[in-house]
Amino acid sequence: MKQRVYLDNSATTRVDDQVIEAMIPFMREIFGNASSIHTFGQEARAAVEESRREVAELLGADTREIVFTSGGTESDNTALWGVFRSGCRPGNHIITTRVEHPAILATCKALESSGAEVTYVPVNSGGRADPAEIAAAITDRTILISVMHANNETGVIQPIEEISAIARERGIVMHTDAVQSVGKIPVNVRELGVDLLSLSGHKIHAPKGIGVLYVRKGTRLMPFMTGGSHERKRRAGTENVPGIVGLGTAARLALERLPEMHARVGDLRNRLEARIREQIEGVRVNGTPEHRLPNIANLSFEGIEGEAAVIAMDLEGVAVSTGSACSSGSLEPSHVLMAMGLRPEVVQGSLRLSLCYHNAEPEINKAAETLERVTERLRRLRDSARRAHVR
Repeated sequence: MKQRVYLDNSATTRVDDQVIEAMIPFMREIFGNASSIHTFGQEARAAVEESRREVAELLGADTREIVFTSGGTESDNTALWGVFRSGCRPGNHIITTRVEHPAILATCKALESSGAEVTYVPVNSGGRADPAEIAAAITDRTILISVMHANNETGVIQPIEEISAIARERGIVMHTDAVQSVGKIPVNVRELGVDLLSLSGHKIHAPKGIGVLYVRKGTRLMPFMTGGSHERKRRAGTENVPGIVGLGTAARLALERLPEMHARVGDLRNRLEARIREQIEGVRVNGTPEHRLPNIANLSFEGIEGEAAVIAMDLEGVAVSTGSACSSGSLEPSHVLMAMGLRPEVVQGSLRLSLCYHNAEPEINKAAETLERVTERLRRLRDSARRAHVR
């Protein structure tokens, strides 16, 4: 069989074997409702609380500040709508950036339809927002600042500590979407200074359909989902016990693997980029190299279409992407790369290669070799089409 290589870990990761093993008993023997008072329910409750402890330890949080959700999108929606509806302070103004995930940008558009005023702060050519520009955007009506910790397309890390300090000085709630950064670099909510933080399980080898919203103690937040009194009345709905157990195990593994993510995975990414640039002409790396996650490479290739390259790579057994999986199928160029000032033709020739803890050197070598062949073939086809057009 052809060796298949998966380098789209920013879209989703495979569920770790240890996570699967941890979950199985909670789909067979320990299947009770965690809100029930009998033994079946209390065994499930104990597992939920142990997972809450493991997630809190990964984030440097208190267990009472961890709210389980269905994933990053729900966590983002809960944060933005929850603050907007909370009346935490007078006003309706929200500040975010132009490079946020669609879960933030689409929610901001919906909030604007409900009476919110939103300022979209630009980023520089390296993909970073300037804290001074965020400070300048604040008005006496600002209630929330939401800036992602690390970008899902480029891996660029934002200066969250500086932005949080500005928000705290002005008494403004600070939220960060840390879906991509958790498990890749140390993420400590106390050091970041945020009031709200979103994470998603399927980005760190837990199953899909489970996530977390960190809510700093004392932060006023209206529930996004109403019903029962689950999650300390902050998120209604019967707990997804198997998913929560899986997320807890994945959080523990992520904390243990952080040193290797920085060293081994970061080295693999750097070698992959270097080899591609050595073998293929007309390649540029997108995103400031000083402030990037260790597992994401976003590259632009002259003379190719990114979507065509993704299909060609897949036919040869290598999975990559052009950017956010949530925007897959869109004919619009990447809003992230456009916000960084790249020309549309450069954006259209961009690919994202994202690694994880389980990737190894032979996979990196195959990906680089395959990309060289694919790029050469696509450029040859382009040149043939141009010559035919001239004739």
